[in-house]
Amino acid sequence: MAGREAGNTADDTSGAGATPAPGHRTDEVPSPVPHQAGSPEDKAAPGDGGPGGEAEQADAPHPHTCACPVCPRGTRAAHREAQAAFRARRDALAAGEGLPAAVSYSAGASRQWISDELTQAAREVGARARAEAEGWYVLLWRRTLYVVWGTVAALLLGQVATAFAAGWTAARTAGLLAALLGGGLLTGAAHLHGRRGGVLAPVIGEDNRLSTSRAVAALWVLLTAYAVLVLAGRLAFASGDGERDTLIAGLDLARGAGLVTVLAVTCAVAVVVRRVVAVRVQGQRLQKAQAPRPRAADLLTDDSGRAHFADTQYVLVSAVAVVYALVRLARRPDQLPDLPWGLALLVLVSAATYLASKYAEGSRPVIHAVVRSREAGDLDGPIRTGDDIEIRGAGFLPPSARTPDRLARMVVRIGAVHVHVPLVPVPGGFTNPSDTTLIVPVPVEVEPGKAEVQLVSAAGVETNKVTIEVGD
Repeated sequence: MAGREAGNTADDTSGAGATPAPGHRTDEVPSPVPHQAGSPEDKAAPGDGGPGGEAEQADAPHPHTCACPVCPRGTRAAHREAQAAFRARRDALAAGEGLPAAVSYSAGASRQWISDELTQAAREVGARARAEAEGWYVLLWRRTLYVVWGTVAALLLGQVATAFAAGWTAARTAGLLAALLGGGLLTGAAHLHGRRGGVLAPVIGEDNRLSTSRAVAALWVLLTAYAVLVLAGRLAFASGDGERDTLIAGLDLARGAGLVTVLAVTCAVAVVVRRVVAVRVQGQRLQKAQAPRPRAADLLTDDSGRAHFADTQYVLVSAVAVVYALVRLARRPDQLPDLPWGLALLVLVSAATYLASKYAEGSRPVIHAVVRSREAGDLDGPIRTGDDIEIRGAGFLPPSARTPDRLARMVVRIGAVHVHVPLVPVPGGFTNPSDTTLIVPVPVEVEPGKAEVQLVSAAGVETNKVTIEVGD
């Protein structure tokens, strides 16, 4: 997830503007704090109405200050305003500004009031982020079509440029027809999945990120389908029996064994990886949270946005092999690309490395110890109701769940009482919670005696239980 590290957690700062265009209502008045009553962000998010008129409005050009409820750029502007208001509110509260006199007498009451204020504001920012993501998909599916037909146009220009020396052949015609047919099929699929990314819909995972395994498998599927369509076009234009027999022989397994093997393995890896991730998430052995929207960098990075070796090498090796196969197809358009077994084995080793990394990654959050939190000047003593406890461990904040709205969902169970983890702000971020420690008060509802402490992390995963003794 995109975010700016501050303190021990992250602050969502994504969003961008666009060039104004006429024809839409704009709102230049600065918006109030997003959680206050009467805020413009209280309007309905896109996608709440019927699909007909709203889809037409969403696809039309809008300025960056447009206030239309289904405008992609309008939701982007609203998200940026909500972010700015949240940051201003957080920094003001961190500096002690705006604190009511009714709660200023008590440090605990002040902290709880500040946390509640920031929680409401964070939820509003999260709602604006989801609305922006829905509008972004409206723009994405058209851009995917630009890429598809741009590729077809590039192929046409390449064919024309090389035809001056070698002349126009039936193979060139078959290649262009195959590209046109493939582009048409992808365009139809993009229309059907316009609200889910268009052409990219099949390679977007359940966590709203581009899946490396699905993208690599889709690349080999597209290559194989294009090669078969080229052979089908050549066969349609073939005039003699000998030429037709040669083209049919080009589909023999002996010539395409390497390509078929790589295609089967990459598709199997995509299926297995999806199952492995689903099982580990359901078994609470892997923490996953949805990203705001997919990014091209997802193919090469982990959930935290850092470059990932297994993903990078899988994409790189597969891309090189696909380029080689395309060159072979261009040189021998009368048969499937005969992928050498050495190159095919290289792709298989890369796929095995990627699959092994998926089995090895991930761990559930764990509590190591729970101690009484002691401020400077306090006396040492047992844990009593009203005291703060410090929970020490690891993995409390998974990389994909560090935005303020997700941090506000963290809960600690102390016995039968559920305690929401307070957000403690500092300029630029939060000091509580963090990935290794968090502080919560012991409410008076907790009965004296032994009590089990358990955390529900920002990704909704439960930790182990640690027993503490609560004194009278």
